[in-house]
Amino acid sequence: MSQYRLSPLRPSSGRCLLAGPFLLTAFVLSLYVFYSDCSAQAKPSETPAVIFARGQAALAKGLLDEAEADFRHVLKLDPRSAAARANLGVVAMRRKDWEQALAEFRQAQKLAPRMAGVGLNIGLVEYRRANYPAAIAPLQSVVKAQPDYLQARYLLGLCLMFVGRYADSVDALEPLWPKMSDQFVFLYVLSNAAFHSHNDALDQKALQRLIQIGGDSPEFHLVMAKAMLNRHDTQRALDELRKAEAGNPTLPFLHFNTGLAYQQANQTELAEKEFLKETQAEPDLPFGYEQLGRLYRDAARDDDARKAFEAALQRESRLPSALLQLANLELHDGRYDSALRYADAAMKLNSEDHSVHFVRAQILQKLGRKEEANAEFAASRNLLASSLDRERANFQKDQLPDPQLASQP
Repeated sequence: MSQYRLSPLRPSSGRCLLAGPFLLTAFVLSLYVFYSDCSAQAKPSETPAVIFARGQAALAKGLLDEAEADFRHVLKLDPRSAAARANLGVVAMRRKDWEQALAEFRQAQKLAPRMAGVGLNIGLVEYRRANYPAAIAPLQSVVKAQPDYLQARYLLGLCLMFVGRYADSVDALEPLWPKMSDQFVFLYVLSNAAFHSHNDALDQKALQRLIQIGGDSPEFHLVMAKAMLNRHDTQRALDELRKAEAGNPTLPFLHFNTGLAYQQANQTELAEKEFLKETQAEPDLPFGYEQLGRLYRDAARDDDARKAFEAALQRESRLPSALLQLANLELHDGRYDSALRYADAAMKLNSEDHSVHFVRAQILQKLGRKEEANAEFAASRNLLASSLDRERANFQKDQLPDPQLASQP
């Protein structure tokens, strides 16, 4: 049987493009395997190299079942193939099976600890499931090993901003200025991090550059509105949103952010109308429904909140926050078995959140399962004391939803 080794993975380009003003181009892991010392008797159609290449071709075409079968075949021939294991992680990512993706990438990382692309994809998985605190460490390891790795540095800056570590976010993002200062989203993120870290000079520099390249485009006004929302300058945000709507009434996430502005201004009826418009404009996305659920929950409209969260989960079943909210609603109404099912589902997606353990403990207590409840209360206390969960709690408390950043890393 032929022997092979993994080549070191390096970024192929120093560029990171935004597909439109809001969407960061997905980074697809590329792995190359070099084979040598092939036996003269081996048939090419049976070599791991050929099977691996066939799996990569299937993956490129989106034929996930065929790609998975080929990569698993490679692993049968060589269980230590980090390349095949990592590409199984990519297959799982395409299916949005985040737990399976993490398991595959971590196995690949054990086999090839220096494969920087695997660390990046672990960070990407945590990012895509909104577990920003857990994405930081793997992204930091990639940036430490390769400081010029643009994609990893950008995602690290985003995650640090999302958890409220604004000065650290500035440190990660500012070196990208020469390559990304012509992109709306980068300037918005950098300005937001600089503002909250009281770096006034950099904040003004980023805003002025944003105005310079933005002109009078609807995209520019939407980004400016979001920047004003993060500063709690609600009236200026609404002014910018009206300009954005006048230029392009179908702009993605326009109604979502307008709803956030009205919600910030305590105009809940107008906020509800905007979130409903968002669900009509983007019926297949969960964000408008989830935000409606939060709005109804705060207004004690439990039945409406339940319907909204269920609608969000119909569009994306892996939303731990929506699952946890439904668990709370069922707990409040005394439907403990149903509440536990929702809490268990949230636990599978985000077992490191203290609030998931706390809600589950309350449900188990109501069901008379005292020992399990006590264990969950203890887990909640331990997680709450950890730095990781403090970062998560800070994110949940202070950050406005930003689906235009979170949906397409």
